[in-house]
Amino acid sequence: MAEQFQKATFAGGCFWCMVKPFDQWDGIEKVVSGYTGGTVENPSYEQVKTGTTGHYEAVQITYDPKVFPYEKLLEIFWQQIDPTDAGGQFQDRGSNYRAAIFCHNEEQKRLAEATKQQLAESGKFKKPIVTEILPAKPFYPAEDYHQDFYKKNPNAYHEDRAKSGRDTFIASHWGK
Repeated sequence: MAEQFQKATFAGGCFWCMVKPFDQWDGIEKVVSGYTGGTVENPSYEQVKTGTTGHYEAVQITYDPKVFPYEKLLEIFWQQIDPTDAGGQFQDRGSNYRAAIFCHNEEQKRLAEATKQQLAESGKFKKPIVTEILPAKPFYPAEDYHQDFYKKNPNAYHEDRAKSGRDTFIASHWGK
């Protein structure tokens, strides 16, 4: 049974805002908030937020590609971020809040690069698409209080998300 599942890893700024868009679909087994891409083994939130570990706040999605293909995950990902911002995402600034796609295999890399090119050619954004496509690195789950934050702390989640400007940006670029 476990063989049917694959992993996808995306960084899109604050990981609290990146769970819910993926968490509500058939074929998604789980979405875990965590840290990846850095040099410190098993970092804490306190270490990552300093920006000195090289880690990104990210989500790792376990999914069934027969039910929910990677292409659909990419479509959702691109619509959650500002792909033209290399300095963080929305109100969250710094290297730990950069957007990136972490590829677990060559097929994911090929699809990620293709969708990035399509987005660049779409004319949807006036600035260049700078979101990085990188090889997957070890993923470290964040502390328990970060997991499913939108479910555990709905008021704080909605307040933070509203303050961030993310939803306004998404609506203006994707009409949602």
